[in-house]
Amino acid sequence: MPHSSYFILRVIFALSMTEKILILDFGSQYTQLIARAVREANIYCEIIPYHQKFTADKSLKGIILSGSPFSVNEANAPGVDIPSFIKTTPVLGVCYGAQLTAKEFGGKVEKSNKREFGRAKLHKQKDDILFNDVVDDSQVWMSHSDTITQLPDGFELLATTASIPVAAFKKLAVNGEQLAVNGEPETANWKPLYGIQFHPEVYHSTEGKKIIKNFLVNICGCKQDWTPASFIHETVESLKQQIGDAHVIMALSGGVDSTVAATLINKAIGDRLHGIFVDNGVLRKNEFESVLETYKKLELNVTGIDAKEQFYSALKDKTDPEEKRKAIGKTFIDVFHDEALKISEAKFLGQGTIYPDVIESISVHGPSMTIKSHHNVGGLPEKMHLKLVEPLRFLFKDEVRKVGLELGIPDEMIHRHPFPGPGLAIRILSDITEEKVKLLQQADDIFISSLKEKDLYDKVWQAAAILLPVKSVGVMGDERTYEYTVALRAVTSVDGMTADWAHLPYEFLAHVSSEIINNIRGINRVVYDISSKPPATIEWE
Repeated sequence: MPHSSYFILRVIFALSMTEKILILDFGSQYTQLIARAVREANIYCEIIPYHQKFTADKSLKGIILSGSPFSVNEANAPGVDIPSFIKTTPVLGVCYGAQLTAKEFGGKVEKSNKREFGRAKLHKQKDDILFNDVVDDSQVWMSHSDTITQLPDGFELLATTASIPVAAFKKLAVNGEQLAVNGEPETANWKPLYGIQFHPEVYHSTEGKKIIKNFLVNICGCKQDWTPASFIHETVESLKQQIGDAHVIMALSGGVDSTVAATLINKAIGDRLHGIFVDNGVLRKNEFESVLETYKKLELNVTGIDAKEQFYSALKDKTDPEEKRKAIGKTFIDVFHDEALKISEAKFLGQGTIYPDVIESISVHGPSMTIKSHHNVGGLPEKMHLKLVEPLRFLFKDEVRKVGLELGIPDEMIHRHPFPGPGLAIRILSDITEEKVKLLQQADDIFISSLKEKDLYDKVWQAAAILLPVKSVGVMGDERTYEYTVALRAVTSVDGMTADWAHLPYEFLAHVSSEIINNIRGINRVVYDISSKPPATIEWE
């Protein structure tokens, strides 16, 4: 990665950690859910590819081996040296991680007669601290095609289900035991080693997070001191060391990520943070003014730039979504660059990159680690010889919100629905004109305001109005009209990866439709999108 400041921040941040858990990722779709469960227990954790080297220092309290789409019996199945791990650190293998553990120590893992997928009941065979306060017949979630048919010598069965003989196990702790590791006898005082062949991290495992917490607290001895307040204190101190006496410039969007990141940097360096908030002409109604007012209340040093005409000129006659995005991106870089040059003392570029952006950029299929650059403001870090400062790159979205609330950022900004970078430009399904933007701003404002008035806003993950390139005949009074159609879109989701259309009350939709048609000259028809993701996407472009 070209920006060494990332590594500096990571070293500083790691030094401030009193305890952490490492999750070794074998490519499971559920790995991020494991990390979320660990963080919810107020314990810091990091996800790294299974092949990435790490140091088992005093802060490392435990290791979790994730699931995987691979079979442990494949010729090129990914593996790690579990015996070396448990010389110093407790280990929990989840699904593939459990099967890998069993196989590495001499057990048998074979193809199941049928693929085990879905809900199952966990039958405890032994009392163990891993299952403290977990009831017998607790529901768990299975997702595997292989199964452990025989445990290695020196391992104890902890639980079964109706369809699999080994659902949970542990290695018996015998100090000074002899064990053949890679064909050679070795004597060791092993740390606890557990395996579970189900997924405790998913919602369908009703007591799964309790099992994870038992591993973290009862077995690893974690103190659970990872809180928003502790994160703020540690991060501000790290930022002071990283930035020193330098100045930082940062593009702000009014969204939660950039606002929280800027507030943290501001706590560290004050007015040496120079925020730039650009009105690109496709923001929501009155958003430019209201966001600047919020930044003023937060005592952030932010300059507002009215660049609407530049963006409208760049977007003229463009209808292809990708061309719109490129035009907005290039124009933004030009505007930001011109403003940034006025701050000659700036040595850093602040960004609101969050942990999922980092995780998704790390391949488990090869030795290289590549960090996404899509959050970078074009090539500005290199072009202007700036180093990156990204105070949120260790946090998930829900954690960013918790930190924001702890910082005193207004709730309406913290819990604001996601809003795309290209703004309303990709919610106008045709060429962009100022007239169309104003039509959509009014319709969007009525929809969002109505959701808030009826206490539905927080029940929806994202809501939007979309201006369609369709005109239809209508009747208003004694006049016939020929005007635009607006589609309303509202979805429920956890993280945006999948989404269901929100089942808003008919009376509410009728009210919104009436308000839009009666108050906006130019729109005479309103429809509601009842598509889920997949197969549709949340945005239309």
